Amino acid sequence: MKLSVVIPTYNEESAVKNTADELVDALDGYLGETIDGYEIVFSNDGSTDSTARIVGGIAGRDKYRFVRLVGDEVNRGKGAAVRRGVLASDGDIVLYTDCDLAYGTDVIGEALALFRKTGADAVIGSRAIHPRGYEGYTKIRKAASKIYLGMLARYAGFSLSDSQCGFKAFRGDLCRRIFSSCTTDGWSFDFELLMRAEKAGAVIEEMPVTVLRHGNSRIRLVGDSLKMLRDVRRLKKALAEEEKAAQA
Repeated sequence: MKLSVVIPTYNEESAVKNTADELVDALDGYLGETIDGYEIVFSNDGSTDSTARIVGGIAGRDKYRFVRLVGDEVNRGKGAAVRRGVLASDGDIVLYTDCDLAYGTDVIGEALALFRKTGADAVIGSRAIHPRGYEGYTKIRKAASKIYLGMLARYAGFSLSDSQCGFKAFRGDLCRRIFSSCTTDGWSFDFELLMRAEKAGAVIEEMPVTVLRHGNSRIRLVGDSLKMLRDVRRLKKALAEEEKAAQA
């Protein structure tokens, strides 16, 4: 089994080399036991700093022989970056997580174990079901996150407890097939991904995760949540129209 790890990047020059080192060390440890091979796909989203130059300078060399760089000179959004990386991947399992590795690397082995145990099509990280999932958050941010995420999930029509968690893994063929139909470039891409996955009948398992590293979030909780509500409404309409067209 080959594993593809997709890392969306935007102006991550201070972290990207350490991220590559940490992932290579972790994934090398799984070779021959849990996985037969791996690739790390950094998907650059129009960074204006030296992110692309740093990754491009190490990709394919020595210990970084399984590191690749894809991307665009134009900043289009996290959804576009993840989609680009996923569609460039060829792993049997494809996972994506943020460049700061907020949930660490042990979660990778835990997700692979859950795939083997359950036979699921997707394993989705959830802070909500981990007893320390929101550790380090302020009380206001924790409460607001839970309220908004719960509201958004109910509006989207699924029962997942943490749709916006930055750690998600899928069976490779399913992931690439779904992403090939996705169009959302911004923060709401997770909703489109999950809505399409459920529509396809995918079996989704939630896995408890906790944030180990708190970076500087680029999400504006209230403003972006309102935008996500509009995006979900648009997505629900688009999916309904697709289904109607398919039945015609």
